[in-house]
Amino acid sequence: MERRRRSPKRKGKKKIILTILLLLIVVGAGFAFNVYSSFNSALKNMVNESALEKSEKREKEVSLKDNMPFTVLLLGVDEREGDKGRSDTMILLSVNGQENSVEMLSIPRDTRVDIVGKGKEDKINHAYAFGGVNMAAKTVEEFLDVPVDYYIEMNMDGFKDIVDAVGGITVNNTFAFSYEGEDFPKDTIKLNGEEALKYSRMRYEDPQGDFGRQARQRQVIQGIIDKGASAQSVRKYNGMLGVVEKNVQTNLSIDEMMAIQKNYAPARHNIKQEEVEGSNKKIGGVYYYLVSDEEKERVSSIFKKHLDIE
Repeated sequence: MERRRRSPKRKGKKKIILTILLLLIVVGAGFAFNVYSSFNSALKNMVNESALEKSEKREKEVSLKDNMPFTVLLLGVDEREGDKGRSDTMILLSVNGQENSVEMLSIPRDTRVDIVGKGKEDKINHAYAFGGVNMAAKTVEEFLDVPVDYYIEMNMDGFKDIVDAVGGITVNNTFAFSYEGEDFPKDTIKLNGEEALKYSRMRYEDPQGDFGRQARQRQVIQGIIDKGASAQSVRKYNGMLGVVEKNVQTNLSIDEMMAIQKNYAPARHNIKQEEVEGSNKKIGGVYYYLVSDEEKERVSSIFKKHLDIE
């Protein structure tokens, strides 16, 4: 497939997320110089630092070399006909290098919030459609009162390709279901890229609805982290770099990624998954997920403590 080069004007291309932690963990200080050079070349098509403005919720700049805790907003955006798409998957990560731990929060796409810069309340997944990465990040910041330091996006095809690039992943499926022609038995199962994509997208047959889908997405992320960090997968770095180069955008520089690999890699072994509780309500004929101020404060406190900020 011919590689499509991205520019800031084309940042709204069809994107999704799930797996971008490969950027943070798989590629890094353990590689020889030729690997560094290859990744540096790949970054030319990946890095878009201008897409996200520096967070106003940070008093001082994040220093990854000093093991400062940081956040990453993972965005998965499905392109719609005639617009730039909506971020149907939004996951906020905070990474603490001192505690060697990660907090992971899936934000329900129907969550009703104030869209920063738009002056209206709407579903949080619409923020990307209105104003791209920056508006999505600033809306998340306002919702949870924590900074968004970095972002990573990946397109849907890239998600499948990365799962295949690491040789497939293993997940523990808690109930049997079928989706788009694939059967997923209740068991520990191995998934290729196409199967992992379907596994992570099914929602309506899940007893927990979108929360169940989010849980399976996090399973897939964890599976890729575990598989991608193995020595066997590291030897496949050329194939993974090609996939990443074609399908990922981020504001992380190669030096920052190397610093994360060097100073934060053990955190992958301690990932805590959080959920934001709320209720469904129909307003003006549209279903929203409503989150109370008390619940927002609860979740915000978890992240602030993990980020060591007031």
